[in-house]
Amino acid sequence: MSNVPDNLRYRDSHEWIDPMQDPAPVGITDHAQAELTDVVFVDPPKLGTQVSAGQQVCVIESVKAASDIYAPVSGEIVAVNETLSNDPGLLNRDPYLGGWIFKIKPSNSAEADALMNAEAYRKHIG
Repeated sequence: MSNVPDNLRYRDSHEWIDPMQDPAPVGITDHAQAELTDVVFVDPPKLGTQVSAGQQVCVIESVKAASDIYAPVSGEIVAVNETLSNDPGLLNRDPYLGGWIFKIKPSNSAEADALMNAEAYRKHIG
């Protein structure tokens, strides 16, 4: 059973965002890290990059596969989690707190409302 915090919003491609924080942290879900198995590399996005909702922004590699990570909302990348470059396994151990990947300054906060809530995401992952 995957951990799906009630306070976050979710993309169908398994990214989460905390829209109550500004800038908003973004990461992958507990379900996604379990499917990937051991994460071995994170290629973070560049600071200052303007992204659109749904745009591919970085890549995560695991022992099983490489996965594109998509922006859940439009905005500017204003922070990256530097800890992940030395400890990518943090995504497996703590996907929602220490394992955030980047922070985004949303340009349209209404986009987060269109993402799945926890109940919808739980149904999505079955």
